[in-house]
Amino acid sequence: MKLAEEWSPLHLPPKKRLKRKSISRFPSEWQLLTAISIAMLLNPVISKLAGKRVVLASGSPRRQDILTNVGLRFEVVPSWFKETLDKSSFASPYEYAVETAKQKALEVARRMHEKHHKSPDIVIGADTIVTLEGAILEKPVDKQDAYNMLSRLSGKEHSVFTGVAIVHCRILKGNQVETEVLDFYEETKVKFADLSEEMLWEYVHSGEPMDKAGGYGIQALGGMLVEYVHGDFLNVVGFPLNRFCKKLVELYYPPLKSTIQRIKHDSIPYVETFENLSDVENEVSNQPALQPINKSDMNGGLLSLSSNARGNGDAASQNSNWVSTGIQNGLLENCKQPTAFPPSIMQLLDGFRASKALFVACKMKVFDELKCKGALSAESVSRLIHTSIRGTERLLDACVALELLEKKNQAYSNTTLANTYLASDSECSIHDYIIYSNDRMWPFFTHLESAVKDGIGRCQATAEKNSQDLHQVSSCHTPDAKRRFMAAMHCTIKVTAQDIATAFDLSHLKSACDVGGCTGTLAYKLVDMYPHLQVTVFDRPDVIDSISSFKRSGLCAHQVTFTPGDFLKDNLPVVDLYILTRVLHDLSDENLHTLLTRISTISKPGTTLLVGEIVMDEENRNPRGFLQALTMSEGKQRTSLEYKALLGKYGFRNVRIQITGNFLDAILAVKS
Repeated sequence: MKLAEEWSPLHLPPKKRLKRKSISRFPSEWQLLTAISIAMLLNPVISKLAGKRVVLASGSPRRQDILTNVGLRFEVVPSWFKETLDKSSFASPYEYAVETAKQKALEVARRMHEKHHKSPDIVIGADTIVTLEGAILEKPVDKQDAYNMLSRLSGKEHSVFTGVAIVHCRILKGNQVETEVLDFYEETKVKFADLSEEMLWEYVHSGEPMDKAGGYGIQALGGMLVEYVHGDFLNVVGFPLNRFCKKLVELYYPPLKSTIQRIKHDSIPYVETFENLSDVENEVSNQPALQPINKSDMNGGLLSLSSNARGNGDAASQNSNWVSTGIQNGLLENCKQPTAFPPSIMQLLDGFRASKALFVACKMKVFDELKCKGALSAESVSRLIHTSIRGTERLLDACVALELLEKKNQAYSNTTLANTYLASDSECSIHDYIIYSNDRMWPFFTHLESAVKDGIGRCQATAEKNSQDLHQVSSCHTPDAKRRFMAAMHCTIKVTAQDIATAFDLSHLKSACDVGGCTGTLAYKLVDMYPHLQVTVFDRPDVIDSISSFKRSGLCAHQVTFTPGDFLKDNLPVVDLYILTRVLHDLSDENLHTLLTRISTISKPGTTLLVGEIVMDEENRNPRGFLQALTMSEGKQRTSLEYKALLGKYGFRNVRIQITGNFLDAILAVKS
């Protein structure tokens, strides 16, 4: 009997039939509860994780899918921790799962810091076990072992425990790492139907049991074995998403300090590890690449809290109690009204204040002075930037609250984030883009109301206010305004180039044309990575004439050449790779058609197109593209499906998209 073709509850005698109705409801309830969790729990705190290096210490594709689906951006670094803990030394099975999860996370944190020199901000570890009558059922070692496990589970209720550890890392002086750990567990009760020997062997022969704790996967064929589930379905899949969301709320909107117990390590404890790739890491290497995240501050950011609250009995935070009630009832209609003002609304209300504080601190060179001179008092800073002591102190305290500065003994100093991205002389500085946002973009958004009412684009809405100053700011025709614009674009591409250049393998290509490539920042990054690649930067003559201060010398610089021209009119070179960054979204429909037609016409089959743009979220969860579109006079921001349709219209197929979490995402397509 073929499992995929014939295995069905209807093939069993009446007494042996599985209750398909109870099983088939899992996906719809899962989606509903996940949607509630995201909307009510994760959104208020997801912004707290943006910009941090979040690492999942697991190669499980199931855990990756669960976290990816809620919009969390993370890297995957499977743990090498040897799972050799003595189970008999733990009073309860869940303690074993929690300790294993913690050791996995700590091992990854230590290895990334010591061997990879890329310290994470947050490491998430997890371990799922199946227990029957107090005994832990691990992954089966062979088919007979799998059959034995499933036979023991047949007709009985068992428990699935997942232990989770959230490890926060902070770099101290001397390159030492301080970690704080929050760990918890979730228990779900699962009841198997009475299963025949024939059915059990059919399931074993499907191969599904071999890499799963307890010998089954509830989210796939194993779901047909299950009669009922009491608790979190995703916990059985491998990660308790609902409780994880609640813990994030506790981390970033914590209760009183007197109610919290902390576990702090001055350094990351050493754990016994494998020194080569584990089977789990080999497994993840065959999975599609996940979304990389922003490279971020390794020193700023909140430290996690540690709690010894365990399992289903620990109290959820005040902000999530009302959601939990709705989830337990299984009905959205039964959700109580929130007892506290939604943090997400508060963040939106304060957002413009935080932005302006950042803008002003950059414009007054606060981060430059602190990087150059070290920790300073508010009075010292005020003398350097020629401002009042009171006003300066308020600005510095605001930057401390925003985690841009640190304050100790009334002295202020930069975080690593500020030194890396906000000081104007840093290699990865976005200082010029921040100044551009303050001087150019802020006026546009100040007059957004009139733009929305009249449907007029950014420059027109600003000009309607009859302000000569604002008109000058909104114009790119003056040499100074053009220089500021180019500097802003240069620094954003500078911090994005690595992600775009590494999103796809371009090693087989020999020649490229960066259409509208401005200062050549991405071109230089590409030739650094691919020494055999020759890149032509093609842009307007006035742009090419203004790039002398941005040109690079040294190794591989000769592989980048600059050609002036109008890409809508003049001939483009015939190359293996065409690059379009920040171009497509800003073109009118007519100009978009003209450009893509010109590129398509000169492209041979196999010619590659690399696009750098914001790719809009299909579920509209990422607001960045929408917010940028508010100031656009022409053009359009697009979703992944829209980009695939657009490029396909001009003969570019096999479209692949990499969400980078940086200023721009990457899109690759090949001419058919």
